[in-house]
Parts: sequence; C-alpha cells; structure tokens
Amino acid sequence: MSQMPNLQITEPPAEAAVRTGPIALFLDFDGTLVEIAPSPDDVRVDRRLPAALDALRRRLDGALALVSGRPVALLDEMMAPYRFDAAGLHGAQLRLGGGEAPLAAPSDALRAAMRALVRFANAHVGVIVEDKRQSVALHWRLAPALADEALALMEAVAAEIGPSMRLQRGKAVAELVPATASKGGAIAWLMRQQGYAGRTPVFVGDDITDEDGFAAVNAAEGLSIRIGEGRTCARHRLASPTALHHVLLAAAEGGDLTLETFLQG
Repeated sequence: MSQMPNLQITEPPAEAAVRTGPIALFLDFDGTLVEIAPSPDDVRVDRRLPAALDALRRRLDGALALVSGRPVALLDEMMAPYRFDAAGLHGAQLRLGGGEAPLAAPSDALRAAMRALVRFANAHVGVIVEDKRQSVALHWRLAPALADEALALMEAVAAEIGPSMRLQRGKAVAELVPATASKGGAIAWLMRQQGYAGRTPVFVGDDITDEDGFAAVNAAEGLSIRIGEGRTCARHRLASPTALHHVLLAAAEGGDLTLETFLQG
C-alpha cells in the first residue's frame, strides 16, 4: 500500500518562490519540538517551550498550530497550561480556539487490527503498540532487528482493512490512519480559517510523515523546513530540535517572527 500517493520526495530548486508578509506557523511535535525518544511515553518537553510558543502565538495574532500524529489531548498535556490550535492524528483531529477535539469510536476493523498488533508486541520484546483510538501505531525503535517483520505485519493488516485506512511510515514506526487524513490537508484547512488566511505558511517537520505538509506549504509559496537529514521536498533545513528551539526562544524574547527568522536559523 502506498504511503504517500503521487508525492515525489526530491530536493527542490534553490530558487523556489516564497511569498512574503506575515506568517502562519505550523509545528510538528515528535522529532521537531521534542527529540525522538525510545518510546512515545518517554518524550520530554523543554520547560521553556510552551510559554515561548504562547508568546509567539500572540505575536502572530493567533496564527500558530501544532500539526502532529499525536492525539490533541496528549499535545494539550505536553503543552499545559496552554492549549494551541492543533491538527492531531495526522489531520484526523482538528481544533481551533482552544475547544475540544472529540475522537470517534474506533471501527470494528481497527479493533481487530489492534488485537493482532498487541499479540505481535506481546510476543516480541521492545515492540510497542500505541493506541490512538482513531489510529494505531506500531513502534520498533527498541527492537530494530524486527523492522522488516513489523512492517510486513502492518502492510498485511492495512490490506485487510482496505481503503478506509492508509499505512503511514515514520522513524522506526508504522501507523494505520484514516485514509482521508493528512498533515497537508490539515494545513490547507487551517489556512482557510480566520486568522490564518492571507498569511504565508511555514511548516517545520522532521520525517516522511511531514512530506505532504511540506508539499502543501510549497504549493502555497510558503516555507517548508525539515529538521535533520534525509531526502525531502522541504526548501530549508535546521539541524535538530535544539536548533529550532534556539530560533523560537530567541524570537519569543526578541518580539519578531518572520520568514527571515527561519532562513537565518
């Protein structure tokens, strides 16, 4: 099953056009705002970061959103006491204005997939199943020798479920997500909302799960930024989450956040 249909991941031309003007900032979470951890529960947020993002949100007149594979409720927990606009579960959840982001009950097919994945994890030390209710992820970062077997299982489960779900690969993880959900679609939707419309989108992400977000931002003549190495359609790079922290914290203290802020980061 294709993970990102019709998306060619190549280095874009250096002269790619970028619009100017006020920006709307979209930020991935794992690998971008926080370092990748051995398991999803092990991530740690820099204690300065939530307040800095709140300051930047106010300076951007509200045009700042988290765009993540995590559920919105978990993003809220990580960023407490602040609640940001968010697209969770790769765009399956959308939240504006600090309200709730309800989750639909999982389908019978997804419940059956969950049982198969739990059986596999129980039989293999280091494999972790992450139940996100509307999606499910299988992690093998702690068991890299099982990568091929774990991915083959996810491909088989995805094929059995059919077109209602798609298989999304990441760093030592594969996830079944609703077929209609994508980070690119979530960013496009947010850019049509009051407070975001008319601004230049900037999206920062770190892996293959973010490529359709980069593509959507490129199509809008915005700025796409990849954290770290790897083939990408993003137009700019930062070395690490730490490098991004430097940019965000300096902007929060200095009072300005523009395209140039990232291009100089």
